[in-house]
Amino acid sequence: MRAVLADLSVPRYLLSAVPATRRAARMLSLRDDVPEPALPDAPGWLLLRPELAGICGSDVAVARARSSVVLSAFYAARRQILGHEIVAVDDATGDRFALDPVISCVHRGFDPCRSCRDGHPYVCERFDQPGVTGCQSPTQGFDAALGGGWGEYVVAHRSQLHPVGATPSRRAVLAEPASIALHAALRWRRTGDRAVVIGPGTIGLLTVAALRRLHPGLDITVIGPGAQRESTGADRALDSGPHVVEQLAELHGGRVIRPRLTRTPILEQGVDVVFDCVGYPQTIDVALHLLRPTGMMVLVGGAGRQRVDWSLVWNRQLTVQGTVNSGPEESLGGRTTMAQIVEWLADPAYPVDGVVTHTFGLPEWRTGLDTAAAGPRAGAVKVALRPNPDLPLVA
Repeated sequence: MRAVLADLSVPRYLLSAVPATRRAARMLSLRDDVPEPALPDAPGWLLLRPELAGICGSDVAVARARSSVVLSAFYAARRQILGHEIVAVDDATGDRFALDPVISCVHRGFDPCRSCRDGHPYVCERFDQPGVTGCQSPTQGFDAALGGGWGEYVVAHRSQLHPVGATPSRRAVLAEPASIALHAALRWRRTGDRAVVIGPGTIGLLTVAALRRLHPGLDITVIGPGAQRESTGADRALDSGPHVVEQLAELHGGRVIRPRLTRTPILEQGVDVVFDCVGYPQTIDVALHLLRPTGMMVLVGGAGRQRVDWSLVWNRQLTVQGTVNSGPEESLGGRTTMAQIVEWLADPAYPVDGVVTHTFGLPEWRTGLDTAAAGPRAGAVKVALRPNPDLPLVA
């Protein structure tokens, strides 16, 4: 089959001498001779053809050798077909599905580990044991054994598939990142009326959409470069930087406290929760300075080793909550965030139509990757690839 194959056997020290924008050329290539993924020797598996597949931040990080060295333990496969944000078609029936890429004990053929028993399959403790899947990865799209969205075929278990019916392709392909955003939004049990979302990219905008759906009266501010773009329900958008402390103080009546030795002031009577969808030292720093005492910072998406002054976490008794992937939720009656999101995506009132800004065919994968990496500079939010051009997109 045709697929964009990532060969991660290239030594990291060789890549360090290559500019980040050219590292993909050393590791990724479009191939016509990639073996079609085989169905695992277990019931319930299907072979599907991707209709659209998103390019996410982790895909860009892999392509440009920017992934955390710690996470190399989780994404150990040397041959990968990237792409885990997938809407796909079963040729046998014509049914369309959004694919939940989380691979847990039930898929690998194991008795549930503690995390899976406790309802957290997204942090399955047997992620590195392939079992019947042959996949050594927490999610689909990071091991060629099951294929990925950047290829003509992908294998998935029925329990991973959520029917999308006639939901438009550009909405359906958002199911996976939107389910991550909803999972993150649910980590905060509402304790006030003011929220900040840092980062107007895909995850940031979908987090805003989830918060607005869950809490219609919540005051939501989006912070980040290009934040004047489609904000999926935010009350306002502010450019990034320490000045947002003064701006929010003026808006909400808080007091600004200026430490003598730092550039960023502290917002007294600050916001209740900050969702940091960027994870850079400067965004984490601003988040900590915006929160009221006992507030919560939710880290959404990937991050790496960062140099951050955590003293406000101790001094103001803040909660720092990490979040990854999606899964069952008590607050949803045990349903998964993916199941909930698929319902929302079918509702035109769920305001995400402007999130997918670019689509490219598989031969244009380099352009797609560069566009996704450029983000606001290219006017891009979510960029998607179309591996099977013969499959019509649903409008």
